[in-house]
Amino acid sequence: MEWIKIFAGEDIAREQLKEDKPRLLVVNGRRICLARHGGKFFAVQDACTHNGESLSKGQVNYLGEIVCPWHNYRFALDNGKACDSSCRDLATYPLKWDEGGFFIGM
Repeated sequence: MEWIKIFAGEDIAREQLKEDKPRLLVVNGRRICLARHGGKFFAVQDACTHNGESLSKGQVNYLGEIVCPWHNYRFALDNGKACDSSCRDLATYPLKWDEGGFFIGM
């Protein structure tokens, strides 16, 4: 696994990524949906497995699920599991920070 720096530090990540407001990030050609919920950070694939809509255009609900803006399909941010059995689970990506910055594992 390769760790890629996406922010200079945790403080900048918190500033750039507002609570429950997903954001698109493109890393090595992959579209990633970044989200912060309950003070924790999450990274999942950006494409909804139902119809391919960008999840970063959606919202995070009070249960910590990313909700697709097109048909309201829901996925758990912590593990990518589809909350509706008709969809495949999302790919998830680990995140970490240290004195060198905030990183995503690819």
